[in-house]
Amino acid sequence: MKIADITPETESQYFCCLEEWSDDIKEAGNGKQKWYNQMKDKGLKVKFALDSNNVIGGMIQYIPIEHSIFEGKDLNVVLCIWVHGHKQGRGDYRKKGMGKALLKAAEEDSMQLGAKGLVTWGLIIPVFMQASWFKRHGYKVVDKSGIMRLLWKPFIDSAVPPRFRKPVKKPEKGKDIVNLTLLRTGWCQSMNVTCERAKRAALDFPGKIEVREFDTTNSEILNEWGISDAVYVDGKEVMTGPPISYERIRRKIEKRVRKYS
Repeated sequence: MKIADITPETESQYFCCLEEWSDDIKEAGNGKQKWYNQMKDKGLKVKFALDSNNVIGGMIQYIPIEHSIFEGKDLNVVLCIWVHGHKQGRGDYRKKGMGKALLKAAEEDSMQLGAKGLVTWGLIIPVFMQASWFKRHGYKVVDKSGIMRLLWKPFIDSAVPPRFRKPVKKPEKGKDIVNLTLLRTGWCQSMNVTCERAKRAALDFPGKIEVREFDTTNSEILNEWGISDAVYVDGKEVMTGPPISYERIRRKIEKRVRKYS
């Protein structure tokens, strides 16, 4: 196994999160590519873990916290670390040490770049990005938000702990038509899929929905809302983790449309 930086030749594998086989990913649009092109000159780093046959089995992306969705200074943030675990495509690469190797590489690189610590987020439920996994690798919880935990590993004593960004405002219900509000950075393909499905579903109700989309890579917009990635139907957040299905988001929209009929 070896760790390698992203190259122009491997960008396409990064954009699809190593899931070329996934029909969901095909619905994501080009949001991640646009975000990558914006952030690669602002300190975004992407590394891959390759097996003995040079097949990519895992990846990690991290960025200076000043350009992330969290609050902090002089730290790097792991936005996601992902080892392919599906039978489809390239197969299951879990439990081969790739995640540990990727995290170690990000820590070492962040130190060399002058970051005072490495930050990550995790979930307390047994799914993707588990907080317990990061704890086993020396990360400590510094903030909480629902089922999410913000964790970090400071490199020096003067490092200041990061914090979750707090919502400043939320979308309101529509007055005469349904208000569909999309806030996204573009880095997360699950959110991109959900947003694209919501916009597609809205087309089924011409004249009955106002779609408002906000690019939260813009710091002014992010500060205005205090929310980086979310979908709201008439002021109510649509909970996402894995991408919500097209049928489900359409039903939610249709239910609100009927309220105005």
